[in-house]
Amino acid sequence: MQSNPPKSVPLSSASNALRTHLQWLLIGFLLPFVGGSVVFTVVRDFNSGRLLYSSERAQQMAEPILDQPLVDIAAPVVAPIGNAIEFVVRRNDTLERIFRQLRLNVEDLATIRSLPGIRDNLDSLRPGESISFVHLDGTLLSLARRISETDLLSVKRNAQGFAAEVIETPLDFQLQHVHGEIESSLFAAARAAGVSSDTVMRLANDIFGWDIDFALEIQPGDQFTLIYERKFRDREYVGDGDIIAAEFVNDGRTYRAVRFESADKEIADYFTQDGRSMRKQFLRAPLDFTRISSNFNPRRFHPILNRIRAHQGVDYAAPTGTAIKAAGDGRVSFIGVKGGYGKAIVLEHGGAVSTLYGHMSRHAKDMRPGSRVKQGQIIGYVGSTGSATGPHLHYEYLVNGTHKNPRTVSLPDAQPIPPQYRAEFESRSGALLAQLDRSKSAKVTAAP
Repeated sequence: MQSNPPKSVPLSSASNALRTHLQWLLIGFLLPFVGGSVVFTVVRDFNSGRLLYSSERAQQMAEPILDQPLVDIAAPVVAPIGNAIEFVVRRNDTLERIFRQLRLNVEDLATIRSLPGIRDNLDSLRPGESISFVHLDGTLLSLARRISETDLLSVKRNAQGFAAEVIETPLDFQLQHVHGEIESSLFAAARAAGVSSDTVMRLANDIFGWDIDFALEIQPGDQFTLIYERKFRDREYVGDGDIIAAEFVNDGRTYRAVRFESADKEIADYFTQDGRSMRKQFLRAPLDFTRISSNFNPRRFHPILNRIRAHQGVDYAAPTGTAIKAAGDGRVSFIGVKGGYGKAIVLEHGGAVSTLYGHMSRHAKDMRPGSRVKQGQIIGYVGSTGSATGPHLHYEYLVNGTHKNPRTVSLPDAQPIPPQYRAEFESRSGALLAQLDRSKSAKVTAAP
């Protein structure tokens, strides 16, 4: 029997098998070494990093941090208690009405008003003033109200109830020097110089209103120079004070005045540089200055009658309800409706002088024939009654029944300062007038 010879294996296949076997054997031999190296490297880096972090942290903890404030993390955060309200008083408001509107406990108000000497400082509210409240769900915690420029009423709740005190808040005064020239209007020139409207009104009504009709006679080129007080509380500007010295140049004529308050407080007013009071027997205009709609004109064409009719007075155009002031001390000789004048008042001033005010919307209270009036007292309000084409005041000035132009008629001289105050006045006024001259030459303007 013949046997089959064994099959031969190709040399290449045997070589490949041997190579594969040797590769796996080598991998198995090297794997522990590679793995150990990787683990060692990771552990080493980790430990190095941990040591590095620990070293840096230790250094940071050892060194003080100078640019950061120390904070007590154990201190509690204190939040303000209550709700704050700033309430502006309106006309006819009362504290009880305000409490009810703000839903505050009215019983708290009753308790506060029972405190000694507190009621007068609470009940006399002024429209426009501000009152501060702090409450918690309607329960009042505190109340603050300014009762004067330098006094603040403070009411606070404590364990016993309410306690009130008047806190003094003194003012600081700074003198402001201002010079301006009128181009279109006094208000515009004053605003450009940084002067408030209230100060402008005092300039016109309290100082030069007896010499200049600011509604009629102001024109481009007129100039003014002022030294006045500015008031500050805790470095915050709160308003203007008195005008200390003033000059007004109107159509080439110069008027000057200084404020003088005597040491005994008996005199506090404005005087010319030679010591005569700025207050004269009559004002040039019987209302705060505004625009003029018609001047004194004996040949005026009447817009309603369509014919020439003497206009023997001055018309001051102003909104209905504008207050009309008595031009001088006097007595009411007529009140009622007077033909084309509509509702009118005639005042007698003595020395055969009388003044007439026409086209009123209404008369002031307590005005009746024979009533005595003082200069500047409100006697009525602007309207358009009678033969008027619009709301305005018709004003006439008569001497012995003859009409005179109110803007040009000569007015009696004012009284001089009493002799016992003459030396004191001259010593003070001289320095103020010198400052006025320096302000005018320097043309200093007010800060905005």
